[in-house]
Amino acid sequence: MAADTIEEQLVSYLTDAHSIEQQAIAQLRAAPKIAGEPQLATALRDHLAESEQQQRLVGERLEAHGGSPSKLKEAVMRVSGPAFVLFAKSQPDTPGKLATHSLSYEHLELASYELLGRVAGRAGDEQTVAVAQRIRDEEAAMAERIEALFDATTEASLAAQEPDDLTEQLTKYLADAHAIEGQAEQLLQRAPKILGAGELAPLYTEHLEETREHKRLVEERLGALGAKPSKLKDAVMRLGALNWGGFFQGHPDTAGKLTAFAYAFEHLEIGAYEHLKRVARRAGDQATVEMAERILGEERTAAQKLAGSFSAATDASLRQQGVAG
Repeated sequence: MAADTIEEQLVSYLTDAHSIEQQAIAQLRAAPKIAGEPQLATALRDHLAESEQQQRLVGERLEAHGGSPSKLKEAVMRVSGPAFVLFAKSQPDTPGKLATHSLSYEHLELASYELLGRVAGRAGDEQTVAVAQRIRDEEAAMAERIEALFDATTEASLAAQEPDDLTEQLTKYLADAHAIEGQAEQLLQRAPKILGAGELAPLYTEHLEETREHKRLVEERLGALGAKPSKLKDAVMRLGALNWGGFFQGHPDTAGKLTAFAYAFEHLEIGAYEHLKRVARRAGDQATVEMAERILGEERTAAQKLAGSFSAATDASLRQQGVAG
């Protein structure tokens, strides 16, 4: 249901933030047990206590505005929180998958608090602005901590493989990258239609062409190694993109939600290519190392552009609901 006033919109954003922390807590309770890399397990375990404190702070601000957590959202987040942990556990490269997902999720939280802080500022609620900025900085620090562990999570992922065939492992990482690019392509194609006219749509249109080139480059490297994309992985990721598109179309503050998700997805790609680069280096495949570095530069630039659009996304979300900030 659309919010009619800036106060109602602020309560909605606080409710969403509380639910996101609920999912984070559910993930962080399960993840250290299957992390497969001691430093990653410690980082996740430490961040659990921080996330519980963050949820408490958001709950206090929600209560100050006469709101309360959404039982439905909380239940969904509580159930879906461990889902990726179980997925990561089922993969042969659990430490890398878990680190990549964690990096993406930290940036989803970071973006959400950027948007929350802007809505709170428009509502004149400086206490919530301060809480949002504090938590945003903690999420950014956790993201940096995870990214600093990519050497270790790559080594842990490779050490768990039998047989120790680096070329075979490299083709699996390339197939994963191809599937991720396929999902990115689907999302970027749909985003401008979802957003309509405005300054945000060109961000997605511009990156769509880069993404298609990324996909081509990955296919080229797979071919050079005598391999092909995984039809199953590509199909699963395409389905995921379609489901997300439907979610955004049905949400009242589409611009903000889509921007936050796209920002997080860029960091999912960044995590995937950082691990791919390291595996390629171990396999002595300099051409794939150079490809990964090129794509990483473009993904990081795209993420920076999305971060620069947070204020515009906030304004667009308020306009979509007829709210004057």
